[in-house]
Amino acid sequence: MNSMEACLETLQQDVNIEKSGDLQEKVNWGRFALDIIETLVLAVVLFTGINAVSARVRVDGFSMHPTLENGEFVLVNKISYRFSEMERGDIIVFHFPLNPEEELIKRVIGLPGDRVMVENSQVYVNGQILNEPYIAQAPIYAGEWTVLDGQLFVLGDNRNNSNDSKDWGLLPAENVVGKAILIYWPPPLWDLIEHTEVFASQ
Repeated sequence: MNSMEACLETLQQDVNIEKSGDLQEKVNWGRFALDIIETLVLAVVLFTGINAVSARVRVDGFSMHPTLENGEFVLVNKISYRFSEMERGDIIVFHFPLNPEEELIKRVIGLPGDRVMVENSQVYVNGQILNEPYIAQAPIYAGEWTVLDGQLFVLGDNRNNSNDSKDWGLLPAENVVGKAILIYWPPPLWDLIEHTEVFASQ
């Protein structure tokens, strides 16, 4: 092999190496792009799935003091009542009947068919006095309400500083977003939200 042939062979090898490098670079970029697409799709699926079963709500105001404080963020289980019945004492998030774009958080006091009465700084349901260690102070108002089918009677734990069913009436059950289950922000206040299972004292 003369020097000219050797030179041509070397040039051909360099060209082949360069083509191979370009091909490998295209393959690497293709894999990178595919990884990004897969990650984005997974993120969208997870985001959609999480939003389908839960919601994040900021507590605005002091109507649920001392149970919940202004500025806390609460995780809400949106499918809780598909598998269980709502109970007195549950803390729920709902669309405000007078402004459906606004979400409020209150405690369920009366279920359909219940008769709720506030008298002498005590709350009664169907004639039974409620055991309420969670309220800020005893109510200083009075009234009586009958809860109709498909409706709920809700009150804030800060009874005398809460805009609730005593003010605007019964809550349509269809307005309920879900059950508040967890305070997740700020981190020092992270805690599960307690729901009183046996609400009326026996």
